[in-house]
Amino acid sequence: MSERKVLNKYYPPDFDPSKIPKLKLPKDRQYVVRLMAPFNMRCKTCGEYIYKGKKFNARKETVQNELYMGLPIFRFYIKCTRCLAEITFKTDPENTDYAMEHGATRNFQAEKLIEEEEKKIQREREEEELNNPMKVLENRTRDSKMEMEVLENLQELKELNQRQAQVDFESMLEQYKELEKRQKEKEQEEDERETKEMLERALVKRLRDSDSDSDQEEENREDQQKKHSAEKPTDILTADRSTDSTVTASTGAKRQKVESWERSVGGLGGKSALGSLVVRKKPSATNTAPQPAAGSQTGTGGAASLPAETCVTTTASSSSSSQTAPAPNGSSLSLLGAYSDSDDSNSE
Repeated sequence: MSERKVLNKYYPPDFDPSKIPKLKLPKDRQYVVRLMAPFNMRCKTCGEYIYKGKKFNARKETVQNELYMGLPIFRFYIKCTRCLAEITFKTDPENTDYAMEHGATRNFQAEKLIEEEEKKIQREREEEELNNPMKVLENRTRDSKMEMEVLENLQELKELNQRQAQVDFESMLEQYKELEKRQKEKEQEEDERETKEMLERALVKRLRDSDSDSDQEEENREDQQKKHSAEKPTDILTADRSTDSTVTASTGAKRQKVESWERSVGGLGGKSALGSLVVRKKPSATNTAPQPAAGSQTGTGGAASLPAETCVTTTASSSSSSQTAPAPNGSSLSLLGAYSDSDDSNSE
Protein backbone atom coordinates (compact mmCIF):
# COMPACT_ATOMS: atom_id res chain seq x y z
CA MET A 1 0.00 0.00 0.00
CA SER A 2 1.14 3.56 -0.67
CA GLU A 3 1.86 6.02 2.08
CA ARG A 4 -0.80 8.42 3.26
CA LYS A 5 1.58 11.39 3.51
CA VAL A 6 3.54 11.26 0.30
CA LEU A 7 6.73 13.34 0.25
CA ASN A 8 8.65 11.76 -2.61
CA LYS A 9 6.72 11.45 -5.82
CA TYR A 10 7.51 9.01 -8.57
CA TYR A 11 8.70 10.43 -11.88
CA PRO A 12 8.84 7.97 -14.78
CA PRO A 13 12.01 7.83 -16.94
CA ASP A 14 10.23 9.24 -19.97
CA PHE A 15 8.96 12.35 -18.05
CA ASP A 16 9.34 15.62 -20.02
CA PRO A 17 8.29 18.82 -18.14
CA SER A 18 8.19 20.86 -21.37
CA LYS A 19 5.24 18.83 -22.55
CA ILE A 20 3.13 20.00 -19.59
CA PRO A 21 0.57 22.55 -20.83
CA LYS A 22 0.79 26.00 -19.25
CA LEU A 23 -2.27 27.83 -17.91
CA LYS A 24 -3.18 30.99 -19.77
CA LEU A 25 -4.39 33.41 -17.05
CA PRO A 26 -5.45 37.01 -17.72
CA LYS A 27 -3.02 39.73 -16.73
CA ASP A 28 -5.65 41.77 -14.85
CA ARG A 29 -6.97 38.86 -12.80
CA GLN A 30 -7.85 39.48 -9.14
CA TYR A 31 -6.86 37.68 -5.92
CA VAL A 32 -8.71 37.65 -2.62
CA VAL A 33 -6.35 38.70 0.17
CA ARG A 34 -6.73 39.52 3.85
CA LEU A 35 -5.42 42.99 4.77
CA MET A 36 -5.80 45.83 7.25
CA ALA A 37 -6.78 49.41 6.44
CA PRO A 38 -3.49 51.33 5.95
CA PHE A 39 -4.88 54.69 7.13
CA ASN A 40 -7.98 56.33 8.63
CA MET A 41 -10.69 57.04 6.10
CA ARG A 42 -14.32 58.10 5.89
CA CYS A 43 -16.89 56.69 3.52
CA LYS A 44 -18.36 59.24 1.06
CA THR A 45 -21.78 57.58 0.76
CA CYS A 46 -22.72 56.99 4.45
CA GLY A 47 -20.05 58.91 6.39
CA GLU A 48 -18.85 55.87 8.32
CA TYR A 49 -15.37 56.16 9.83
CA ILE A 50 -12.98 53.31 9.03
CA TYR A 51 -10.02 53.31 11.34
CA LYS A 52 -6.48 52.23 10.65
CA GLY A 53 -5.88 48.53 11.34
CA LYS A 54 -9.42 47.30 10.59
CA LYS A 55 -9.33 43.96 8.75
CA PHE A 56 -10.96 43.35 5.38
CA ASN A 57 -11.23 40.58 2.79
CA ALA A 58 -10.01 42.64 -0.18
CA ARG A 59 -9.56 41.96 -3.88
CA LYS A 60 -6.09 42.64 -5.21
CA GLU A 61 -5.04 43.37 -8.84
CA THR A 62 -2.05 44.85 -10.65
CA VAL A 63 -2.49 48.25 -12.24
CA GLN A 64 -1.94 48.10 -15.99
CA ASN A 65 0.55 50.43 -17.68
CA GLU A 66 1.81 51.90 -14.34
CA LEU A 67 5.29 51.22 -13.05
CA TYR A 68 7.68 53.05 -10.76
CA MET A 69 11.26 52.24 -11.51
CA GLY A 70 10.20 48.79 -12.71
CA LEU A 71 8.07 48.11 -9.60
CA PRO A 72 4.42 47.18 -10.20
CA ILE A 73 1.61 49.11 -8.52
CA PHE A 74 -1.24 47.18 -6.87
CA ARG A 75 -4.87 48.22 -6.42
CA PHE A 76 -7.12 47.02 -3.58
CA TYR A 77 -10.93 46.87 -3.42
CA ILE A 78 -12.71 46.86 -0.03
CA LYS A 79 -16.34 47.43 1.06
CA CYS A 80 -17.68 49.85 3.69
CA THR A 81 -18.73 48.13 6.90
CA ARG A 82 -22.02 50.03 7.00
CA CYS A 83 -23.31 50.64 3.47
CA LEU A 84 -21.16 48.08 1.58
CA ALA A 85 -20.00 50.74 -0.87
CA GLU A 86 -16.83 49.93 -2.78
CA ILE A 87 -13.62 51.75 -1.76
CA THR A 88 -10.36 51.53 -3.72
CA PHE A 89 -6.79 52.55 -2.93
CA LYS A 90 -3.41 51.65 -4.41
CA THR A 91 0.23 51.52 -3.46
CA ASP A 92 2.56 54.52 -3.74
CA PRO A 93 6.16 53.23 -3.82
CA GLU A 94 7.47 56.70 -4.57
CA ASN A 95 6.43 58.01 -1.13
CA THR A 96 6.39 54.58 0.56
CA ASP A 97 2.68 55.01 1.32
CA TYR A 98 -0.82 54.26 0.01
CA ALA A 99 -2.85 56.61 -2.17
CA MET A 100 -6.63 56.99 -1.83
CA GLU A 101 -8.36 56.48 -5.13
CA HIS A 102 -12.18 56.18 -4.94
CA GLY A 103 -15.11 55.84 -2.51
CA ALA A 104 -13.66 57.54 0.60
CA THR A 105 -11.55 60.44 1.86
CA ARG A 106 -8.39 60.10 3.90
CA ASN A 107 -8.35 61.70 7.36
CA PHE A 108 -5.49 63.49 9.18
CA GLN A 109 -3.80 64.54 5.92
CA ALA A 110 -3.21 68.27 6.61
CA GLU A 111 0.48 67.91 7.42
CA LYS A 112 1.04 65.91 4.28
CA LEU A 113 -0.76 68.49 2.16
CA ILE A 114 1.41 71.29 3.61
CA GLU A 115 4.55 69.36 2.81
CA GLU A 116 3.35 68.77 -0.73
CA GLU A 117 2.62 72.50 -1.24
CA GLU A 118 6.09 73.44 0.07
CA LYS A 119 7.66 70.99 -2.31
CA LYS A 120 5.64 72.38 -5.21
CA ILE A 121 6.70 75.98 -4.41
CA GLN A 122 10.33 74.89 -4.22
CA ARG A 123 10.09 73.22 -7.62
CA GLU A 124 8.55 76.28 -9.27
CA ARG A 125 11.25 78.52 -7.82
CA GLU A 126 14.01 76.26 -9.07
CA GLU A 127 12.50 76.22 -12.58
CA GLU A 128 12.30 80.05 -12.64
CA GLU A 129 15.91 80.40 -11.49
CA LEU A 130 17.14 78.06 -14.25
CA ASN A 131 15.55 80.12 -17.01
CA ASN A 132 15.99 83.68 -15.56
CA PRO A 133 19.37 84.72 -13.97
CA MET A 134 17.94 88.07 -12.75
CA LYS A 135 15.39 86.15 -10.72
CA VAL A 136 18.22 84.39 -8.93
CA LEU A 137 19.67 87.75 -7.76
CA GLU A 138 16.30 88.97 -6.61
CA ASN A 139 15.70 85.80 -4.59
CA ARG A 140 19.16 86.03 -3.00
CA THR A 141 18.71 89.70 -1.97
CA ARG A 142 15.29 88.85 -0.59
CA ASP A 143 16.69 85.95 1.42
CA SER A 144 19.53 88.10 2.82
CA LYS A 145 17.07 90.82 3.87
CA MET A 146 14.91 88.23 5.63
CA GLU A 147 17.91 86.85 7.45
CA MET A 148 19.01 90.34 8.58
CA GLU A 149 15.52 91.12 9.85
CA VAL A 150 15.36 87.89 11.77
CA LEU A 151 18.76 88.53 13.37
CA GLU A 152 17.76 92.10 14.35
CA ASN A 153 14.55 90.86 15.93
CA LEU A 154 16.46 88.27 17.92
CA GLN A 155 18.95 90.88 19.12
CA GLU A 156 16.17 93.21 20.23
CA LEU A 157 14.48 90.43 22.14
CA LYS A 158 17.73 89.57 23.89
CA GLU A 159 18.31 93.21 24.91
CA LEU A 160 14.78 93.53 26.24
CA ASN A 161 15.17 90.37 28.29
CA GLN A 162 18.45 91.58 29.74
CA ARG A 163 16.98 94.97 30.68
CA GLN A 164 13.79 93.63 32.23
CA ALA A 165 15.17 90.59 33.99
CA GLN A 166 18.83 90.04 34.73
CA VAL A 167 18.68 86.43 35.77
CA ASP A 168 21.35 85.15 38.14
CA PHE A 169 21.05 81.40 38.39
CA GLU A 170 23.23 81.15 41.50
CA SER A 171 21.06 83.62 43.39
CA MET A 172 17.97 81.73 42.25
CA LEU A 173 19.41 78.50 43.59
CA GLU A 174 20.34 80.15 46.88
CA GLN A 175 16.85 81.60 47.25
CA TYR A 176 15.35 78.21 46.53
CA LYS A 177 17.55 76.60 49.15
CA GLU A 178 16.58 79.26 51.69
CA LEU A 179 12.92 78.66 50.99
CA GLU A 180 13.41 74.95 51.51
CA LYS A 181 15.20 75.58 54.82
CA ARG A 182 12.40 77.86 56.01
CA GLN A 183 9.77 75.30 55.10
CA LYS A 184 11.66 72.59 56.94
CA GLU A 185 12.05 74.81 60.02
CA LYS A 186 8.34 75.62 59.97
CA GLU A 187 7.49 71.95 59.71
CA GLN A 188 9.82 71.12 62.60
CA GLU A 189 8.31 73.89 64.74
CA GLU A 190 4.82 72.67 63.98
CA ASP A 191 5.80 69.11 64.86
CA GLU A 192 7.38 70.25 68.14
CA ARG A 193 4.31 72.31 68.98
CA GLU A 194 2.01 69.37 68.33
CA THR A 195 4.17 67.08 70.46
CA LYS A 196 4.19 69.62 73.31
CA GLU A 197 0.42 69.94 73.13
CA MET A 198 0.03 66.18 73.23
CA LEU A 199 2.36 65.92 76.22
CA GLU A 200 0.53 68.71 78.05
CA ARG A 201 -2.80 67.00 77.47
CA ALA A 202 -1.42 63.74 78.76
CA LEU A 203 0.02 65.47 81.84
CA VAL A 204 -3.29 67.21 82.54
CA LYS A 205 -5.12 63.89 82.32
CA ARG A 206 -2.61 62.26 84.65
CA LEU A 207 -2.84 65.12 87.14
CA ARG A 208 -6.63 64.93 87.11
CA ASP A 209 -6.53 61.18 87.67
CA SER A 210 -3.96 61.55 90.46
CA ASP A 211 -6.01 64.33 92.10
CA SER A 212 -9.13 62.20 92.04
CA ASP A 213 -7.20 59.23 93.46
CA SER A 214 -5.62 61.40 96.18
CA ASP A 215 -9.05 62.85 97.09
CA GLN A 216 -10.47 59.36 97.44
CA GLU A 217 -7.50 58.27 99.56
CA GLU A 218 -7.88 61.32 101.80
CA GLU A 219 -11.58 60.61 102.26
CA ASN A 220 -10.86 56.99 103.14
CA ARG A 221 -8.18 58.10 105.61
CA GLU A 222 -10.54 60.59 107.23
CA ASP A 223 -13.22 57.91 107.60
CA GLN A 224 -10.72 55.53 109.15
CA GLN A 225 -9.45 58.24 111.51
CA LYS A 226 -13.02 59.02 112.59
CA LYS A 227 -13.63 55.35 113.28
CA HIS A 228 -10.41 55.05 115.29
CA SER A 229 -11.20 58.19 117.22
CA ALA A 230 -14.69 56.89 118.08
CA GLU A 231 -13.31 53.57 119.30
CA LYS A 232 -11.13 53.57 122.45
CA PRO A 233 -7.86 51.68 122.37
CA THR A 234 -8.96 49.57 125.36
CA ASP A 235 -12.16 48.40 123.64
CA ILE A 236 -10.29 45.45 122.20
CA LEU A 237 -9.41 44.20 125.68
CA THR A 238 -12.93 44.69 127.00
CA ALA A 239 -14.64 43.14 124.00
CA ASP A 240 -14.62 39.59 125.55
CA ARG A 241 -15.89 40.88 128.91
CA SER A 242 -18.73 42.68 127.21
CA THR A 243 -19.76 39.48 125.45
CA ASP A 244 -19.58 37.53 128.73
CA SER A 245 -21.61 40.22 130.47
CA THR A 246 -24.28 40.04 127.80
CA VAL A 247 -24.46 36.24 128.20
CA THR A 248 -24.66 36.46 132.00
CA ALA A 249 -27.26 39.21 131.79
CA SER A 250 -29.45 37.06 129.54
CA THR A 251 -29.16 34.03 131.89
CA GLY A 252 -29.86 36.21 134.97
CA ALA A 253 -32.99 37.59 133.35
CA LYS A 254 -34.19 34.05 132.65
CA ARG A 255 -33.54 33.04 136.29
CA GLN A 256 -35.43 36.07 137.60
CA LYS A 257 -38.41 35.13 135.43
CA VAL A 258 -38.35 31.54 136.73
CA GLU A 259 -38.12 32.69 140.39
CA SER A 260 -41.02 35.11 139.96
CA TRP A 261 -43.11 32.31 138.43
CA GLU A 262 -42.29 29.95 141.29
CA ARG A 263 -43.15 32.58 143.89
CA SER A 264 -46.53 33.31 142.33
CA VAL A 265 -47.61 29.78 141.34
CA GLY A 266 -45.15 27.44 142.99
CA GLY A 267 -42.79 24.78 141.70
CA LEU A 268 -44.57 21.80 140.17
CA GLY A 269 -41.58 19.49 140.55
CA GLY A 270 -40.91 20.13 144.27
CA LYS A 271 -40.62 17.18 146.68
CA SER A 272 -42.49 18.69 149.62
CA ALA A 273 -45.37 20.04 147.52
CA LEU A 274 -46.08 16.76 145.82
CA GLY A 275 -45.43 14.81 149.00
CA SER A 276 -48.03 16.85 150.92
CA LEU A 277 -50.62 16.80 148.13
CA VAL A 278 -50.40 13.15 147.01
CA VAL A 279 -51.03 10.16 149.33
CA ARG A 280 -49.15 6.93 148.80
CA LYS A 281 -51.22 3.82 147.95
CA LYS A 282 -51.70 1.25 150.73
CA PRO A 283 -49.98 -2.10 150.15
CA SER A 284 -52.38 -5.05 149.64
CA ALA A 285 -51.91 -8.56 150.99
CA THR A 286 -51.99 -10.25 147.63
CA ASN A 287 -49.30 -8.22 145.79
CA THR A 288 -46.63 -7.64 148.38
CA ALA A 289 -43.74 -8.32 146.06
CA PRO A 290 -44.13 -5.51 143.54
CA GLN A 291 -44.57 -2.94 146.29
CA PRO A 292 -40.86 -2.32 146.76
CA ALA A 293 -40.60 -1.79 143.00
CA ALA A 294 -43.16 0.91 143.23
CA GLY A 295 -41.23 2.38 146.09
CA SER A 296 -38.10 2.20 144.06
CA GLN A 297 -39.94 3.95 141.18
CA THR A 298 -41.02 6.70 143.48
CA GLY A 299 -37.50 6.92 144.83
CA THR A 300 -36.13 7.25 141.35
CA GLY A 301 -38.76 9.83 140.47
CA GLY A 302 -37.64 11.94 143.41
CA ALA A 303 -40.78 11.47 145.68
CA ALA A 304 -40.28 11.36 149.50
CA SER A 305 -41.18 8.16 151.55
CA LEU A 306 -44.08 9.14 153.80
CA PRO A 307 -46.10 6.93 156.32
CA ALA A 308 -49.06 5.08 154.84
CA GLU A 309 -51.85 6.69 156.86
CA THR A 310 -50.72 10.32 156.77
CA CYS A 311 -52.97 12.93 155.16
CA VAL A 312 -52.81 16.49 154.06
CA THR A 313 -52.63 18.72 157.10
CA THR A 314 -53.01 22.27 155.82
CA THR A 315 -52.50 24.32 152.67
CA ALA A 316 -50.33 26.87 154.46
CA SER A 317 -47.74 24.31 155.36
CA SER A 318 -47.60 23.16 151.70
CA SER A 319 -47.13 26.69 150.43
CA SER A 320 -44.36 27.40 152.94
CA SER A 321 -42.60 24.16 152.10
CA SER A 322 -42.83 24.90 148.34
CA GLN A 323 -41.26 28.32 148.87
CA THR A 324 -38.37 26.95 150.91
CA ALA A 325 -37.64 23.73 148.90
CA PRO A 326 -35.66 24.06 145.65
CA ALA A 327 -37.26 22.93 142.39
CA PRO A 328 -35.88 19.55 141.29
CA ASN A 329 -35.04 18.65 137.75
CA GLY A 330 -37.60 15.78 137.55
CA SER A 331 -41.02 16.34 135.92
CA SER A 332 -44.39 16.27 137.68
CA LEU A 333 -45.86 13.65 135.31
CA SER A 334 -43.38 10.99 136.51
CA LEU A 335 -44.52 11.57 140.13
CA LEU A 336 -48.19 11.38 139.22
CA GLY A 337 -47.63 8.07 137.40
CA ALA A 338 -46.25 6.47 140.57
CA TYR A 339 -49.50 7.07 142.44
CA SER A 340 -52.81 5.77 141.31
CA ASP A 341 -55.46 7.11 143.75
CA SER A 342 -55.94 9.54 146.57
CA ASP A 343 -57.80 9.01 149.86
CA ASP A 344 -61.16 9.57 148.11
CA SER A 345 -60.57 6.63 145.79
CA ASN A 346 -59.52 4.35 148.67
CA SER A 347 -62.60 5.24 150.68
CA GLU A 348 -64.81 4.37 147.75
